[in-house]
Amino acid sequence: MGWSGVGVLVIVLAVASFFMSKVTGNSEGDALYALRRSLDDPDKVLQSWDPNLVSPCTWFHITCNQDNRVTRVDLGNSKLSGHLVPEIGKLEYLQYLELYKNTIQGPIPAEIGNLKNLISLDLYNNNISGRIPSTLGKLKSLVFLRLNDNRLTGRIPRELTGVSSLKVMDVSNNNLCGTIPTTGPFEHIPLNNFENNPRLEGPELLGLASYDTNCS
Repeated sequence: MGWSGVGVLVIVLAVASFFMSKVTGNSEGDALYALRRSLDDPDKVLQSWDPNLVSPCTWFHITCNQDNRVTRVDLGNSKLSGHLVPEIGKLEYLQYLELYKNTIQGPIPAEIGNLKNLISLDLYNNNISGRIPSTLGKLKSLVFLRLNDNRLTGRIPRELTGVSSLKVMDVSNNNLCGTIPTTGPFEHIPLNNFENNPRLEGPELLGLASYDTNCS
């Protein structure tokens, strides 16, 4: 291959790389814009979330890594209402999802379980309802899971006992039922992180009692 051929190849690769980054940026931007559309934003904290931009890395409340992949969404205490969307699960490099102290309603999307790099899931102090998705058991990098002060129902998924990285979990002040797991990371989580769930019973006695008693 001559120098002209090498030059053409370099240009082709550069163009391909540009379009790949554009597609990647747009897919993450599309996911975040879907979230924006599902939220009521009276203080316009999401005003910079412009779907016409190639990458969401310039948007406020978004942090990206050196490869321009979204690693953090920080919208705590932003007076947001509305609901979460399954498109969040497309942010495959996301490490921190911070949506605490808003008035977000509806369920936790099962697709959040696709966020294999997620370290912190902070949804506390909202109006979130429904069950804790069993898919959160797939989050093998998860360290912080704070779902307290919501309206969650159902049992604590036993899949979470396999998340060995989990260090902090708080589900207090909900309406969970059944018993509290005692294996895996739950050996070290204090009982007061489960308090004020009227239908949640004490720690399960392995082999002696069903863990879903008192659950409808």
